[in-house]
Amino acid sequence: MRQRVMRVAVMAVLVALLLLATPLTIGIQTSFFANELDELERVALGAAVHVPTQFAVGGHMDLYARERGIDVGVYDLSGRRRDGSGPRKADAVTQEARNGLVIRGRGDDQLVVAVPLSTEERVIGTVRAASGTAEVWRHIVLAWLALAGLALVALATAVVVARRQARTLSAPLEALSAKAGAVANGDLTARAEGSAIAEIDQVARTQNTMVEQLTRWLEHERHFTSDASHQLRTPLAGLQLGLEAAAADPHADLRAAVTEALEQARHLHRTVDEVLRLARATPRPGGPTAVRPAAAVVEGVERRWHGTFAAEGRRLRLAVEPGGEALRIPDRTAEQVLDVLLDNALRHGRGTVEITVREMGGATAVDVADEGSLTLDQRTVFRRGATTSASGTGIGLTLAREMAETAGGRLTLARRTPTTFTLLLPVTEPPPSQE
Repeated sequence: MRQRVMRVAVMAVLVALLLLATPLTIGIQTSFFANELDELERVALGAAVHVPTQFAVGGHMDLYARERGIDVGVYDLSGRRRDGSGPRKADAVTQEARNGLVIRGRGDDQLVVAVPLSTEERVIGTVRAASGTAEVWRHIVLAWLALAGLALVALATAVVVARRQARTLSAPLEALSAKAGAVANGDLTARAEGSAIAEIDQVARTQNTMVEQLTRWLEHERHFTSDASHQLRTPLAGLQLGLEAAAADPHADLRAAVTEALEQARHLHRTVDEVLRLARATPRPGGPTAVRPAAAVVEGVERRWHGTFAAEGRRLRLAVEPGGEALRIPDRTAEQVLDVLLDNALRHGRGTVEITVREMGGATAVDVADEGSLTLDQRTVFRRGATTSASGTGIGLTLAREMAETAGGRLTLARRTPTTFTLLLPVTEPPPSQE
């Protein structure tokens, strides 16, 4: 990445220098030759001023001192040099100046400027100034070398800046790649850090969002396995105990045993459906369509658990307050939550357990209370794994709360002593087929 950025930056600078240096080199050459011709013209004009008017009839001439490296000569109309230095016979440039114009040209490795001599609006001769091109080329080459030096300095500066910019651009991408590699290796806590580059920062935020969603889904899958085993354990154990008891007693009523086993199997089927529904539930709650009277739902739960509590020498009571008989609630959700609460009361509570159904401001409240005392606070008791012990996994109350919330309800710890949990469920109207 860094090498690629540097190559791109250096190539861009090279192209820019080439596009800039080409016209500059041509301009330097043209400018130096033009300046030299201007200097020759100045010298020729200065010499023309000193040519006397008697020049036309062969009078004496006294040219001013010539500048070093410049040949200055005076030529008559026949092309013969009368004074100064230069070729004895006028060259083409000098002869062309007899037309009354200042002529510039090149010939025989020289720059030549010819200026006409006029008197009374009549050309009587020409002044020729010439200098070698070698000196001009020496100045041009020196200027080109200076330009090349500046280009090298610019290129070196561009390389330094490109390296710094490449480091600035590649460092966040390398860090982002490292975080992605860590996630690929199983570290779902790795999060990409922000950078000063908006586009890379957006990619980092997108990756973090993706990892967070992936983490939630993986956690959801792990929880589903634990929840399913937790919820299926109790009905399976009841089904197994019932069948074993019937098989061990030769005088047992097999029809009653089969009927009870079928009821346990139906409950197990409903449990599987409810756990699968919870696994597919979205954050937006949506209650199931199957509803029954709250009293009937709670009575069915009480019948299933009555024998289990009696075997432990404990009592299970049911109370329905006035107005609670007609309330309809999601039956499967209520059954699963009550199963968790009763299992929790059997394992961790004491004494008599009482289930109370009551109407509460347009909602159905189901209280499950025992005679025990709870030391954990409201937040800790519903945290997954917070109450893990030898007799439990610590996920039951968490699962119960999640089930209640997916049905649009709520599960709370109403009192610590005596321990009382309250399940609030919205009152659901019965389907048209049931009215």
